[in-house]
Amino acid sequence: MTNFQRARSEEQREIRRQAILDTTAAMLEEMPIGEVSLNELSRRVGLAKSNVLRYFESREAILLELLDRAWQQWVADLPALVQAGVDQGAPVSRRAEQFAAAVAASLARRQVLCDLLSAQAAVLEHNVSPQVAARYKRAAVVNVAGIAALAHQHLPELGDSAAQLTAAMIMAVGAVWTHARPSPAMLAAYEADPSLTAFKLDFVTTLQEMLATLAAGTIARASA
Repeated sequence: MTNFQRARSEEQREIRRQAILDTTAAMLEEMPIGEVSLNELSRRVGLAKSNVLRYFESREAILLELLDRAWQQWVADLPALVQAGVDQGAPVSRRAEQFAAAVAASLARRQVLCDLLSAQAAVLEHNVSPQVAARYKRAAVVNVAGIAALAHQHLPELGDSAAQLTAAMIMAVGAVWTHARPSPAMLAAYEADPSLTAFKLDFVTTLQEMLATLAAGTIARASA
């Protein structure tokens, strides 16, 4: 991945670090998080596993940084999508539905972000040092604040509850993504018994409905 044997300068170390991140991101496009291993990453990036661990303390530390990167890209792209999808002159109930639809649609093609969010608490926040955990959480707070500000802009009726809604939305994304991607065994069961397909979820549709419910409930509680 790089044309030098050892990274001697800070610039070379950063090039190698980015190569590790980019290679892991490419792997996530091909396979689920559980199959991303340091051994395969080392092979693809052209470094010994011990050298990879000089740049990141664990597999999970790499994935947390990728989650932050994907999250930042989403936060940067989301305002234009929400602006186009929400009619500011509509009643609050309609704006809440439109906001939910815009957010859900924005995630339809962000497989890596959704995969990482679904594994955040159960997998990615384990096997990392307190320093790495704290650095990630500080970045997550900034990312949540960006989305909360956007929610408040289009749904001022949220009042001080925009951050609360955003945190619930992020948890919903991970949960719905997991349930909307059934295992091969479950897909076979659906095919064998069509009556079971009532439990087969479409990611965007289900997420939109859940986000709309969360937004409506948060607004109702804020105005109570």
